[in-house]
Amino acid sequence: MSFLDLGFARVDTDRRRRCGFPEVIFGAGKTPAEVAAIARVILENDGVLLVSRATPEQFQAVETEFPAAKFHPRCRCITVELCPMPLKDGVIGVICAGTSDLPIADEAAVTLEIFGNRVERITDVGVAGVHRLLAAREKLEACNVLIVVAGMEGALPSAVAGLVSRPVIAVPTSVGYGASFGGLAALLGMLNSCGSGVTVVNIDNGFGAAYAAAQINRALHEAKCGA
Repeated sequence: MSFLDLGFARVDTDRRRRCGFPEVIFGAGKTPAEVAAIARVILENDGVLLVSRATPEQFQAVETEFPAAKFHPRCRCITVELCPMPLKDGVIGVICAGTSDLPIADEAAVTLEIFGNRVERITDVGVAGVHRLLAAREKLEACNVLIVVAGMEGALPSAVAGLVSRPVIAVPTSVGYGASFGGLAALLGMLNSCGSGVTVVNIDNGFGAAYAAAQINRALHEAKCGA
């Protein structure tokens, strides 16, 4: 195992070998210079970079050195692909209840794509108009894994799980009125889901859901290819 000590950070240069994916930078609390320095090590080692919860200032610092950098403003992510990861078989679905949930859904989708996954995005299919979800059932069933993002009462993952035979990773968001308690109501609703096969990550954690879904899809891909 190896890492590079930068003084303020010890960059894990062995992460991809151990876990299948390079280390990801969590941008919150880091200066632009720190993000750029960590990014340099990751890109020299792995050729692909994801920074989550990033700021425009952090993006400018990375882009100065790596012009191929892209900023995804809605989900606050930075991506760089000098050596893109191989595209895996299968599709991962990212489904969100409403347009207000898109920042978290986009974080999941961007994470999945940088890790070499095909993504099917299905937006605004919340239970207030459940016929919209039913119309997408065939697309849902065609995916290997489903990430379902919802705020308010967090009912959508239960509805999805009752329609398909695929694993569902539920992501509660902090979207909602006062009694949603910043996503706690959605989190508890998802934890108490009557739908079988629902796994729940933390509030607004689109990245965590995507990482788990990518691991599942990677295992399926390797099993199919005999790796």
